[in-house]
Amino acid sequence: MSQRRIRKIMTALAVAAATLASAAPADATSARGTLTDVRIATHFDLSSGQLPENIALLPDGTAAVTFAASRQVAQVTPRGATRVLATLPAPADGGVRTPVLGFPLATGIARTSDGTVYVLYATGTADLTGLWRLRTGKAPQRIAALPADGLPNGLALDERGKRFYITDSVLGTVWTVPVTGGTPTAWSTAPELASTGFLGVNGAKLRGGALWVTNLDRGTLLRIPVRPGNRAGSPQVRASGMAGIDDFAFTGRGDDVLAALNGPNTVEHIRSDGTRTTVLDGADGLQNPTSVALRGKDVYVLSAAYTTATDPNLLRARLSRRE
Repeated sequence: MSQRRIRKIMTALAVAAATLASAAPADATSARGTLTDVRIATHFDLSSGQLPENIALLPDGTAAVTFAASRQVAQVTPRGATRVLATLPAPADGGVRTPVLGFPLATGIARTSDGTVYVLYATGTADLTGLWRLRTGKAPQRIAALPADGLPNGLALDERGKRFYITDSVLGTVWTVPVTGGTPTAWSTAPELASTGFLGVNGAKLRGGALWVTNLDRGTLLRIPVRPGNRAGSPQVRASGMAGIDDFAFTGRGDDVLAALNGPNTVEHIRSDGTRTTVLDGADGLQNPTSVALRGKDVYVLSAAYTTATDPNLLRARLSRRE
């Protein structure tokens, strides 16, 4: 990817996210003891567009990640080596019609138990925007088309129900799509999912009979009950005041989560009662964190350097047992 293209992308992101970059968690305190053994495990190549957006963990600790600006899916080994698995096809117009951002980007990622990887792709074009499937030895295949005027972002897998939940940050919608692919269904268009000018509903995780999502603009963590017949209940605000909240992961302690706040450049520990503490920030090496994943006590945090434009990376840490 050319340096000119990278500068154009970074400029677009910096302008679009300016208000979020200056936002700070309103009432968070600091609790450095929550995470230990904090270290940067891997540095990615900014000049190649390796801006990591989302992560899915494999059983051996390998991380499957999407690189937003290079349209790539890659694996990062436990030792930190990066290998590109696939590059999604470029739109004919270069992706200039991609809503809000103006460049094509790979976003959410999930992996089924048989090893198949699924990725969301936003291009602003009807022929490419949607859910893609990656199988070993085969070219990437789009299995579900999503609206070209939207921005599919978060991807949550219900392997038992054999369906995906997909957040659209521009259209303020959660879609469902069968694991086998097909026509998407609008599962929820609740007003709590809408943006206020940049990006709305974002990260997505399933837990305890509900779909949990974030709203980046509104700074909220929401719980949406999954009703019988896979109907969406009314969103419940579980935490607020976190403009720039992106993806998140449950810690395994009640409904506690670790959440990436992109603009404020922090990772927050959000407790079940909605209170929170800052557990990582720029001093730890964060560069606009986008995604968090946990395997046991092992914590993985991706930083895309969208506005810092310095060091996209993968940070590793351990979750303290006392938390």
